[in-house]
Amino acid sequence: MTSQIVNHVSECFIKPSQSLQTHSDQPIHLTPFELLLLNIGYIQNGLLFSKPKNQYFSMSLLLNDLQHALSATLTHFYPLAARLATQKQENPPSYVICIDPKNSPGAKFIYATSEATVNDILTPSYVPSLVHSLFDLSDATNHDGHTLPLLSIQVTELVDGVFIGMSLNHVVADGATLWHFMATWSELFKSKGGDIKLISRPPIYKRCDPIINLPFTHHEQFTERLGPTNLIKERFFHFTSDSVSKLKAKANAECNTTKISSLQAVSALLWRCMTRARHLPYDSKTVCRFAINNRPRVDPPLPNDYFGNPNYVVWDTATVSDLMTHGLGWAALRLHEAVENHNDSMVKSFVETWVKNPVILKRNIWVDPGAVQVSNSPRFDMYGCEFGLGKAVCVRSGRSNKTDGKMLVYPGREGGGSMDVEACLLPEYMVEFECDEELTTALQIT
Repeated sequence: MTSQIVNHVSECFIKPSQSLQTHSDQPIHLTPFELLLLNIGYIQNGLLFSKPKNQYFSMSLLLNDLQHALSATLTHFYPLAARLATQKQENPPSYVICIDPKNSPGAKFIYATSEATVNDILTPSYVPSLVHSLFDLSDATNHDGHTLPLLSIQVTELVDGVFIGMSLNHVVADGATLWHFMATWSELFKSKGGDIKLISRPPIYKRCDPIINLPFTHHEQFTERLGPTNLIKERFFHFTSDSVSKLKAKANAECNTTKISSLQAVSALLWRCMTRARHLPYDSKTVCRFAINNRPRVDPPLPNDYFGNPNYVVWDTATVSDLMTHGLGWAALRLHEAVENHNDSMVKSFVETWVKNPVILKRNIWVDPGAVQVSNSPRFDMYGCEFGLGKAVCVRSGRSNKTDGKMLVYPGREGGGSMDVEACLLPEYMVEFECDEELTTALQIT
């Protein structure tokens, strides 16, 4: 289909418009949680907007305003204009990877066009391949940030819409930092002509982690690449605020508690439905993994606006038999306990162990026929980011890091605790999953 073709019209690199006194040109050294992810792909999230229905809309003016506000935003998020660097020495042996603010070519900004429409993205049952073309750097790994931009933004003009796609190096930042950046970009866009030094939530860069000397002499000793997985089907499922509330109440009632959160209840549901869809042997093991934010879990806690990627993954493992025999609450409570047990002592223990024996994750660690991986967060204020186009129509993600069993959770557009879940599954599992009775009942589909 010609409407599926995305044409790159232009690209440039945007640098910070100013240098603030609080910023340093000293290397920003990476933490164990960040170095772990050198082989993983970039974060890819984006917002779809409808074009204003008036004759005064100008795409060229929008692009100019976006670039101007982006330059102002990079004044505060200056590491995103930089590149990674490896500092080596032979005597004594040292191999240190960091962000190098002195090497700052800028963030990449792409303008693209497509004959596709907003409905071409919204209407299909499965996410069309068009969406993958709305993001840059889909095949890059985080280690590529030595030569590739740490941040690449692709603005694609559709017939009746505009898509702003973000590709952000996952070693440098997590989802919280990405949406903090987006909120600041939106804030500065809307404050045209205001003082760019004044923003409501300045990023916090203070770090006290030790400089980590990796046991390598060349990046080929720990880097790897996997070919893209083209078989995965992606589909969005919408949980209204009412359906989320009912799931949470059901899970808590089954365990006679009030401790289980909405996200834990939804994650438990996804775990159960996905396991059923796979028809795994009853005596086999299944695991539910989900990303967790370490900011509030260390003592003293890191600020909410801490810049970086202090995330980790917690999980619970069960036999298929136990997961299917017990109810939603049983699974949700186990996920709750996995979160509760991940405290300051657990974080510090992991860091101490990892520093003694650093390990870089291989990309195939997520390829597990019995695993469900829940990431992203419904708590991010995605729909609060506006750029003169009104509220976004929807949020979408690229193909980076997507494997069978990946579940990405977003806030619902209407707010109020609603959620959207993007399920990424092999075709044969998707057919079973989307018809699962427990799922369709929870979604209130008749």
